[in-house]
Amino acid sequence: MKTVVAALLCGVLVAGSANAAMVTNKDGESAILVIVEGESRMEVVVNSGATEMICPSGCFVTAPSGDHIGLQGDETIEIVNGSVVVK
Repeated sequence: MKTVVAALLCGVLVAGSANAAMVTNKDGESAILVIVEGESRMEVVVNSGATEMICPSGCFVTAPSGDHIGLQGDETIEIVNGSVVVK
């Protein structure tokens, strides 16, 4: 019984860590997102029509339009006219 409970808990922990925000670029050209996670800052290029996984542990995002948004890491996002739209 303890083995089953331990296996289930491990499965939940692994599944929880696999979450990430999904961002899809609906614009006609590539978009550059500035991602800040803790003290780490990086730029992520999302090509037109592409979908990328970002922010598995939450982050702050700056969109091409200059919009700033905080993410938990489980959102579905679209880039529309350079702005971030959370679905």
